[in-house]
Amino acid sequence: MMEMQEYGDTSSRIVLIQMADDHDLEGIEREIAAIRAINDAGFLLRVFRVNRWNEDLSPWNAPAVFGKDDFGSGAENTLAEVLKSCEDRSRHYIIGGYSLAGLFALWSAYQTDVFEGAAAASPSVWFPGFTDYMRTHEIRTERVYLSLGDKEAKTRNPVMAAVANRIQEAEGLIRCQNRRCTLEWNPGNHFKEPELRMAKGFSWILRQLLQS
Repeated sequence: MMEMQEYGDTSSRIVLIQMADDHDLEGIEREIAAIRAINDAGFLLRVFRVNRWNEDLSPWNAPAVFGKDDFGSGAENTLAEVLKSCEDRSRHYIIGGYSLAGLFALWSAYQTDVFEGAAAASPSVWFPGFTDYMRTHEIRTERVYLSLGDKEAKTRNPVMAAVANRIQEAEGLIRCQNRRCTLEWNPGNHFKEPELRMAKGFSWILRQLLQS
């Protein structure tokens, strides 16, 4: 079982869902403040603490591309846990995440129509086989926000260096399925202002949802 924490208006019909590790949790209050500074929509943020990052958020097994930890295939079980918190269908659920959690958010939008939007900030779309998966499956949400730092591809790791090409490919694949999709380029590398990048992603989805 994953630990879940709630922030914001518990009675809100708009529920933001985010997977996070301990580092992400340290910046959650800054992220919430940034979302509120960008728009005045009320929301409830549900944050699920991920214990085994590479295992719990990966859609399938893959060899390590940095460090020593291989990627597992725990995303299906993680999503099943998340969906238990989304049973009130009178609410609007938006899933989002940063880095590998952003990849998980994007992958989740292919598995279920529960989410009315997916905010993938600096997602790990370099993940082996992921854009091939996107090419052969239909995304089941209507709104997708993608972002990347303009220096993220400047790495000696050949797999991760493809991230800029992969995210542009991902945007094109989503648009080809007639979904609302935007790709925002942020200044800096992967580690710059993650809270602000997440806030911008959730805020874009919120605006799209409220305008529909």
